[in-house]
Amino acid sequence: MPLFIGVDIGGTKVLATAVSRSGRVLRTARRTTPGRRVEARLVEDALTEAVQEIAGIRRIGAIGIAAAGFVDAQGERVRFAPHLPWRDEGVRARLAERWSAPVVLDNDANCAARAELTYGAVGNASDALVVTMGTGIGGAVVLDGAVHRGHNGMAGEFGHMQVVPGGHDCECGGSGCWEQYASGNALVRHARARIGHQPTALDAACDGDPQRLTGPMVTTAAEAGDAVALDAFASVGEWLGVGIANLVAAFDPEIVVIGGGLSAAGDLLLEPAREALRESLVGAPHRTIPPVVRAALGPEAGAIGAAELARQTFRSAGTRARARRRAARGTAPRR
Repeated sequence: MPLFIGVDIGGTKVLATAVSRSGRVLRTARRTTPGRRVEARLVEDALTEAVQEIAGIRRIGAIGIAAAGFVDAQGERVRFAPHLPWRDEGVRARLAERWSAPVVLDNDANCAARAELTYGAVGNASDALVVTMGTGIGGAVVLDGAVHRGHNGMAGEFGHMQVVPGGHDCECGGSGCWEQYASGNALVRHARARIGHQPTALDAACDGDPQRLTGPMVTTAAEAGDAVALDAFASVGEWLGVGIANLVAAFDPEIVVIGGGLSAAGDLLLEPAREALRESLVGAPHRTIPPVVRAALGPEAGAIGAAELARQTFRSAGTRARARRRAARGTAPRR
């Protein structure tokens, strides 16, 4: 059986997975993302190492790439990636040639939504929003049971809605973007600003150097009841809920699914978000407020969805090829 691989590439990590036809992760490989200010080749080297580790000697059916950036409508180019060095790069064809395998490409949040729609928390909902929280914020829109990519393939870039004019500078080149207030980066920045000003377990976690502080450190401290860490989650959760309220007003979804690495914090993040949603949503007493739930597939959702996209595309391509061969022979399809 050919192997279908999904690769999720974000601002800090590369995650490659081999995924079964039922959506089960068979094995994974991780690499550190080289960063935004490096040559694109170095990012693609990291992708290649992870894919080679997963594949071994198995025949590859197809590979799906879930990219944290703006992917064009044709699924060929990454037009812009705030946290990666790709700028109008023909990523799909370049990697297909490098790997000698079929490659498909989509935005990482679209891939996560596809996975949650097929195997996870979206379930039977026909209209849903998926918000992925990691280094920044990604988003996807599910309409009538399908991921909606938009005219240019760039729907769902919620993280770069401006929520604070003149606010914090963003990696995208703008300022005051939502992800600057509700993301892993925002969580760490909020906690760092308080180290040294009030007692906190985070001092010991980062050896007194705020620049060494990481999101998982803040999560661990919050789970232990640390006041500074809990305050950081309250702030990020509140901003998350305010943003969700705006999205709910625009799309009126049946459910809102929160994924990405930061979703591992569970109700530390989601409870303040739900409260802010109830307080901020227009007409809240007169409408059904959609549930805000944690993604079922966790931080692997993007890679799982990319593998599923690869499987579907490969299957469709095979079906079309067989139809062309039958037409050339003048035979009808078997029933």
